[in-house]
Amino acid sequence: MPEKPVGKAPPILQQIKAIVVMSWLNVLLVCIPVSWALHFAKVNDTLVFYLLTRLTFSQLLAFATDELSMRVGQTLAGLLNATLIIALIHCELQIVQSSLVGSILSNLLLVLGMCFFAGGTKFSEQGFGISVTQLNSSLLIISVIAVLIPAAFHFVADAAIADSKESSDILSVSHGTAIILLFIYGSYLVFQLFSHKTLYDSRHADVFRSTKYPTKEKRAAADVNGEAASHDEANGSSIPLTSVTGDRFHHSPTGSVSHEHDIEAATAVPSNGPGEAEEEEVEEPQMSVPMTIGLLAVVTVLVAVTAEWLVDSINGLVSTGHINREFIGIILLPIVGNAAEHVTAVTVSVKDKLTLSLGVAVGSSIQIALFVIPFIVTLGWILGKPLSLLFDPFESIVLFFSVLVVNYVVQDGKSNWLEGMLLMCLYVILAVTFWYYPGVTELSFQC
Repeated sequence: MPEKPVGKAPPILQQIKAIVVMSWLNVLLVCIPVSWALHFAKVNDTLVFYLLTRLTFSQLLAFATDELSMRVGQTLAGLLNATLIIALIHCELQIVQSSLVGSILSNLLLVLGMCFFAGGTKFSEQGFGISVTQLNSSLLIISVIAVLIPAAFHFVADAAIADSKESSDILSVSHGTAIILLFIYGSYLVFQLFSHKTLYDSRHADVFRSTKYPTKEKRAAADVNGEAASHDEANGSSIPLTSVTGDRFHHSPTGSVSHEHDIEAATAVPSNGPGEAEEEEVEEPQMSVPMTIGLLAVVTVLVAVTAEWLVDSINGLVSTGHINREFIGIILLPIVGNAAEHVTAVTVSVKDKLTLSLGVAVGSSIQIALFVIPFIVTLGWILGKPLSLLFDPFESIVLFFSVLVVNYVVQDGKSNWLEGMLLMCLYVILAVTFWYYPGVTELSFQC
C-alpha cells in the first residue's frame, strides 16, 4: 500500500509531455533508429549506440516504476536484465557471468561509494541501521561462498576427475546450490517484509543520527568554551560549563554540539493547520496507472528487441581486438544498464536518506547474488544451457575481497566522504585491471 495519499492524474497530453521532458536523456532516443539501421546494414561497431539506447531505457523504466510505486508502495522495482537472458539463449556464458559479477561490483563499490561521498559533502557523518547492515553483509558473504565453492572444487579435484565428468559434477553442484540460494532469498524476503519489518525503518533505534558540519559560529563558540574550560581547570575549578541556553555539555566532541537540533530544525516543516499538513502529504502523480503500465510494456518490448542485437554487437566489437569481452561484461553493461537507479541512490543520499541509498545499492547486490544468479542458472538448466556457478577465478576473487572491504566499511553503522572515495577508487582500480584482463575458461561446457 502507498505510504501517502495519491492525487488525481493529469490529462493525457500532460502525461505525454511528462514522459517526453522527464529527462534530458530522452535526446538519446534518436539512437534507437540509428542502432537499428546500423544493425540491418551489417555494421559491427554499433555497441556505443546500443549502450546509449540502454541508458535511455533505464531512465524511462525508473520513471515508470516510480510512478507505479505511488499506488502500490515501494516494490522490487526493476526488470530482469533482458540482455542476460538473450545472451544465455545464445550461449554467451562468459558475458552472462561477467555481467552478473559486474553488477554486484558496481553496486557495492561505485554506487555505494558515490552515495557515501555525495552525502559526506553535506554531512560530517551519516548513519544507517547496524543490524540490517550486518545481516546484508552475511547474505553477501554466503552468496560469494556459493560462487567460490565450485572454483575450489575444480582446483582440488581437477587432477583426479576427467574434464567431462568434472563438468557434469560442477553443473550438478551449481543446480543444487542455486535452488538453496533461491530458498535463502525467499526467507530473506519474509524476514524483511513481514517478521522483522521494523528493522528496515529509517527511524529504528539502532540507526545512527546524521551530523552536519559545524558552522563557523559553532566552531568559534566551541573554541571559546574550550578555552574557558582550560582556564577553569588551571584555576582548580570543577564547575561544569553551561551553554547560553543552560544545557550542559556532556563531553561532546568539537563541532558535534547540538547537531541533533540542527537536523530536526532542517527537517521540520512549518504547518499552519491540520488541513495544510494533510495537503502537503498528498503525492501528485505525473501519469495515470494505464499510461504507466503502457510505458512499462513498450519499453520492455524495446529492451528485449534491442538486447538481442546488443549481444551481436558485442561479438562484432570483440572480434576487432579493440576491447575485450571481460571489460564489456564487468564494467560497461552494469554501469549503463543500472544508471537510473544509481542516480536515484546518490540523489537521496544527499537528502540524508542513506538507508534508502543502501536499499538500492546493497539491496540490489543481494537481489543479484541470491536471486538473479541462481535464477539464471536454473533457467539455463531448464533451457539446456550449461551455465554453472564456476565463474572466472579472478572475478570470483575480486568479488570476495570487494564484499570484505564493504563489510569493513559499513560495520560501524556510519559513513563519511573518505570511505566513499576509497570505494570509488577501488572500483577504478578494478576497471583498469579488467581493461587488460583477457579472461580464462577453466572448463569447456558444450552448449
